[in-house]
This record gives sequence, structure tokens and C-alpha cells, in this order.
Amino acid sequence: MTTIALPQPVVFQRSRGHLANVLRRLLRNRSAMIGAAIVLVLVIMALAASWLMPADPFATSMFGRLKPIGTPGSPLGTDELGRDMLSRLILGARLSLFIGITPVLLAFVIGSTIGIVSGYAGGIVNTLLMRTIDVLYAFPSVLLAIALSGALGAGIVNSLISLTIVFIPQIARIAESVTTQVRRSDYVDAARASGASAFTIVRAHVLGNVLGPIFVYSTSLISVSMILASGLSFLGLGVKPPEPEWGLMLNTLRTAIYNQPWVAALPGVFIFITSISFNMLSDGLRSAMEVKQ
Repeated sequence: MTTIALPQPVVFQRSRGHLANVLRRLLRNRSAMIGAAIVLVLVIMALAASWLMPADPFATSMFGRLKPIGTPGSPLGTDELGRDMLSRLILGARLSLFIGITPVLLAFVIGSTIGIVSGYAGGIVNTLLMRTIDVLYAFPSVLLAIALSGALGAGIVNSLISLTIVFIPQIARIAESVTTQVRRSDYVDAARASGASAFTIVRAHVLGNVLGPIFVYSTSLISVSMILASGLSFLGLGVKPPEPEWGLMLNTLRTAIYNQPWVAALPGVFIFITSISFNMLSDGLRSAMEVKQ
């Protein structure tokens, strides 16, 4: 009796999606994970500040001014008004992160819209939008932020507006560049030849290919935004006293640099660590997405 060998069933292995591959490469990046862990700790600290603060960050004590680090009851010392430094640093994380991240998010939405419209439309629309953007892009970020904040006045809202205007030209320029490259692709020409509308082409073919590079570039601006926001507060153009914001705390503690240098440097250390952490996370995300700017 002849035995007929049945064909083995073909097992199809589902390939990983793009986001899964990006996440896998990101998790393998040690420096990116260290940065992400520090950012996560800072975010948790900012959200849970009300429960983590050991003392009232606004309570003053003229008899407890400028206590050194390691003082019982004030492990990170006190500031020039006797306020607990640890409590103010924890609460300051909430305001510092908010001022640093929000302008980048707003600029990402506005700048991406301007850049994508300009890059896809081309012609006179591209010329008008990009030349207008170039007027703002020609000014250094620090000087433009100071000029806008000085004109609008001090305050959190005005700082957000100033920093958003500073970052819109940078994101719009990147968005216009990558959109122009995608617009010249064969699949976009094929979609246009099939009679698809401009809105459909942008939604189905352009957005998915340009938002990745724009997002990666925007994440690299968060550290810059935090430094600029702290600088504005240090100059008196940002957050107003007595709010605990790291840049403002540096300003108020500058007179104590000779008496308690370690206490006076604490807000700067937090700004430095936060900026480096966001940079490490941004570099890891760029490598994981294999984006070349």
C-alpha cells in the first residue's frame, strides 16, 4: 500500500509592526532608558508633589534662613527666606516641566501644520509661508524669547506664548523639508493620478511619513525649552514669586552663593539633570526610529 505524504501546513509568522520595532530598539538603548527613567521619576514627583513634600514650600522662617544640606527636618537646607528647599524643588518640578513641555507641544501642532501645508502646496504658498517663518527663524532663540517676554510682560502665560513662537519656525522648517521629500515620492504621484483629493493624500500618505521625523525633532527641543524657560524666570521675565520654579529659585538664591553654595546650586543641578535626561531620551528615540535629520 502506497503512503502518500501530505504537504506540511505553511505557518505564517506575523511580522513586527513599525512601532513594535521602534520600541524594541528603544528598550535596548541603555542611555535612552536611563533618561526615560529619570524623566519618569520627575513626572511622578511633579504629579505627586502634594504628597511628597515634607513641609510647606511657602512657609517662611527668618530664624531658619540658609540652613546647610543635611539639617534635621530640612535635608536639602533652606532658602534665603527659611523655606524648605526639598519641598520647593519637588513642587518646582511641576511648574518647570509644564513650562518646558507645553510650548513644544503647542509649537509641534502649529509648526507641523504650517510646514506640511507649505511643503505639500509648494509654489507661491510655500514661498509666502516659509519667508514669513524665516523672519522669526533669523533671530537667535534666546534673544527672541527675551524680546517677546519683555514685550508681553512677566507671567506663566506670556512665557508659554513667547517660547511657543520661538519654536514654531524651527519645527515648521523641519516639517516643510520632510513633506517636500514625501510629496515627490512615487506613491504620492500614483495617488494623485488616481484622482484622490489633496486632503486624502495628506491624511493617508503624507502624515504617516512625516510626523515621525517631526516628533523626534520636537522631543529634542524640550531640553532647550526648559533652559529658556528657566532663563526667563531667572531674568524676572517668567514665573513670578513666590512660585517655586527652578529658574526663579536660582535668581532668588544668587545672593547666597557665598554663604551656602551647595544650596544655591540645587535648582541648577535639577535643571541640568532634567535637560540631559530629555536629550538622552531624544537621541535614543532618534536612533530607534532611524531618522536622519
